[in-house]
Amino acid sequence: MNVNNVLRAEILVHALPYIKEYYGKTIVIKYGGNAMIDEKLKESVATDIVLMKYVGINPVVVHGGGPEITKIMKKMKKDVKFVKGLRVTDKETMELVKMVLVGKVNKEIVGLINHHGRIAVGVSGDDAELIVARKFVLPDVDLGFVGEVEKINSKILEKLINDGFTPIIASVGVGSDGESYNINADLVAAEIAAALKADKLIFLTDVDGLYKDFTDKSSLISELSLKKCDEFIESGKLDEGMLPKVKSCARALKGGVKKAHILNGTILHSLLLEIFTDEGIGTMIIG
Repeated sequence: MNVNNVLRAEILVHALPYIKEYYGKTIVIKYGGNAMIDEKLKESVATDIVLMKYVGINPVVVHGGGPEITKIMKKMKKDVKFVKGLRVTDKETMELVKMVLVGKVNKEIVGLINHHGRIAVGVSGDDAELIVARKFVLPDVDLGFVGEVEKINSKILEKLINDGFTPIIASVGVGSDGESYNINADLVAAEIAAALKADKLIFLTDVDGLYKDFTDKSSLISELSLKKCDEFIESGKLDEGMLPKVKSCARALKGGVKKAHILNGTILHSLLLEIFTDEGIGTMIIG
């Protein structure tokens, strides 16, 4: 008897209760960080998404592409400026954002997934007004074409899901003025998860989750209530990178999503570890 084959069978049996629990459920994944850069990690995420789909889960992927946008802007000798973590986006920069997010990053993710199964469809938030946006306004600062979500036309995504496809969504929206707007992908993921009444919202990041004290790696928080999450936001202790994710978790839960997770996407197969094991990984936030 081949011991490895027995171990593989035991792994599948162990995963069965979770496959049953999430069969037919929608899970929104915000894909970002080093998991979008490292080739091995990119392959790991793609295979996880394909496996999820083939065991009956409905994954929906939302992505940004900040590092790629910055790289292209620097190549073109264009100033890169952020205010409160948001990229100042003039007309020319907005065109670059669309070129990178829609024309490059989105197509790469779709290609990686479709290499394993023809299930992924790439869409931008301005396709058929999937994401209706309004200009994001800060006092005394004009961020240009930076937006926030006004409405999600979830029927488009529901149609794709019902037809057996996995939507891969670039975080660009369209305003009532017909202009495209650059929107924080974390916030887009939260709004889409709420609109779809997703069972889970998962953020793939470069850290293990939320910490009581980031300098103390033993202080990782494995589970957090929505009330405590709001207290974290109000405390002012979160850095600019983590704050939108935690705010988005809270927004999704208040919108009807059951659970939100912040995971380390640099761990191979982190999605499968979270969904199909008893312990899970990262930080889980529940209402």
